[in-house]
Amino acid sequence: MVDLSTAMAAASVDRQKRVADEGKERMKRRSGRDLGIEPFDPVKHVAKEKAETASMWLVIGFSVIISLLMRYVLMPRTTVEKSDILYLAPLAAIFLIPQVHRMVMPSSFNELYTKGTWFKAGFLHTFTFLAMAFLLVNPPLGDIVAPQLADKWVLVQNEGGEFNFSKGMGESGALTWEVEEDTILTGEIWLLFGLADNVNVDGARISVTLSNNAGDVELESHADFWEDNAEVIAENTGNISNTERSSKLMPHGDLDQAFAILLGTDLSLGEHNIIVTIYEQGDPWENTRTYEWKLRVVEQLPEDLPS
Repeated sequence: MVDLSTAMAAASVDRQKRVADEGKERMKRRSGRDLGIEPFDPVKHVAKEKAETASMWLVIGFSVIISLLMRYVLMPRTTVEKSDILYLAPLAAIFLIPQVHRMVMPSSFNELYTKGTWFKAGFLHTFTFLAMAFLLVNPPLGDIVAPQLADKWVLVQNEGGEFNFSKGMGESGALTWEVEEDTILTGEIWLLFGLADNVNVDGARISVTLSNNAGDVELESHADFWEDNAEVIAENTGNISNTERSSKLMPHGDLDQAFAILLGTDLSLGEHNIIVTIYEQGDPWENTRTYEWKLRVVEQLPEDLPS
């Protein structure tokens, strides 16, 4: 049996507990200051959006000016060896962005800028500069890369008007020419190759050095040899490996620049090192590129070897 006073006390405790639980539930659903959420102020929101937009355009304009100064003021006064400053200095200009905002923007905008603004501005400046630099140093606005090998290089033996081409074409590395036992590579030996460039096709100059047991020799290009024997060269270099996928010396036709260099006459057995240095007056500085190739003249092994 439960008396009336005990029942009423239990009901009172139960009611207080239920009211407390309902209060907690309302606190969970409540929004506003009690939950740390600031009330939305449309006027302040619009002002902040205007300030952020103005900051974006200011950073873009700042990055464009820095890129133009790099390309047309700093770059012509810098050598290739010291070209690191061309991107280090513009990227270091990130630290000037807050000061530029204080100098250009009204005080009402500067009051709204935070650390997040400078963080976003830094990324925007970096990628804007990289995009502008790519446009300014490549054709048609610039040229900082020397011509490169159009495809392959090949060797030709001219022995009394009879042409023999090397067995294979090289892109880099070495080519091997086999001769009969106790003989040398007779006749005139020519090095043929083409150069490709995205601008100023005929502006490349080359310096060729041949190094072997006889010493180092500076060689010159003879354009007449290629012109006089263009048909023979095309027939023998277009499909040397007898496959449809073999490369040509001049895959881009008239867009490539042809070179023919006389390596010498009656080359002896051994290794002949060929160093080709390419020069081109680019924009704004002179561009260079170097290739190192080898010609190995070896004796042909006899067919019947003693067992």
